[in-house]
Amino acid sequence: MRKEISRRKFLENLGLGTAAGTSLLLLKDAAGARATLNSIPTRTLGRTGAKVSILAFGCGSRFLMYKQEDSALAILNRAIDLGISYLDTAYAYGDGESETRVGKIMTSRRKEVWLATKIPDRTRDGFLRRLEGSLKRLNTDHVDLVHIHSLGQEDDLARIEAPEGALKGLMEARDQKMAHFVGMTSHTNGEVMAKAIERHDLDCVQMALNASRNGRFEEVALPAANAKSLGVIAMKVTGQEFLVGDGPGKAQMSSLLRYSMSLPVATAVVGMPKPEMLTDNVEMARGFSVLDDNEKERLRQQLQPSREGLEKRLVGHLDGPTAEPRVFVA
Repeated sequence: MRKEISRRKFLENLGLGTAAGTSLLLLKDAAGARATLNSIPTRTLGRTGAKVSILAFGCGSRFLMYKQEDSALAILNRAIDLGISYLDTAYAYGDGESETRVGKIMTSRRKEVWLATKIPDRTRDGFLRRLEGSLKRLNTDHVDLVHIHSLGQEDDLARIEAPEGALKGLMEARDQKMAHFVGMTSHTNGEVMAKAIERHDLDCVQMALNASRNGRFEEVALPAANAKSLGVIAMKVTGQEFLVGDGPGKAQMSSLLRYSMSLPVATAVVGMPKPEMLTDNVEMARGFSVLDDNEKERLRQQLQPSREGLEKRLVGHLDGPTAEPRVFVA
């Protein structure tokens, strides 16, 4: 059980136990919402050439906190109505539950979004089988982007790179048009991620990029990705809320999001388990202005006390819940 007071209060304040009324709240005036402002700024997702909103909707554990499916579908529709065009899901998010939810929206809104999923298996055959299941759950014949999920340390990279490893399946998925583009994600070790970037023909990468600079992703992996013109997606902007709060090592959500968006990235993935969070984050994205170098450095210094603790939390983390968190080697 996590014991940080600010983080606990943050989660308690979500109030998701009463999500039954969320659907009505979000669907109110829905007919007019789709025609209103879709003015979230966009950026080019690296070599893909695609334009995506600078704010992406995270469909992980925070999305699954909407216990009632109609509430989850309502918030996802609302996010798209407000101009979010990048959806980030994965098999590991509830053993396919997130993908199933997203798939119910894709039956009518597939052309409006950039759809990305992530596959945790470490073998070629396992990767392709899992991706086939993901496409069925997502109600589509392809995703725009598929990642190898959660690259760990050197030994994990070696498994992925093995002759019949997941990397082979990843490239076959692109060749077979199961995915238009391919990538890899990590929140463990920026140096290992940089090696993967340098060695392989990836289109995109998703990595932990926040003001604490955990894992040295900003210092090492981000420059490697930018040098190859890869599409870069920031995640763990709040470190699973570990960085949110007052006092040393903490900051407000708006500052954390603004920091990550000020880096040379295309978009920042954020979990938004409450309608007010979606509204606030969209408002911030619409009014976004880049932090200057001095402002970024001040925030880095402010978050420095949390760096080591966040690194320990995120090593081996796979944003679930999932019934088989790391049994993806065979």
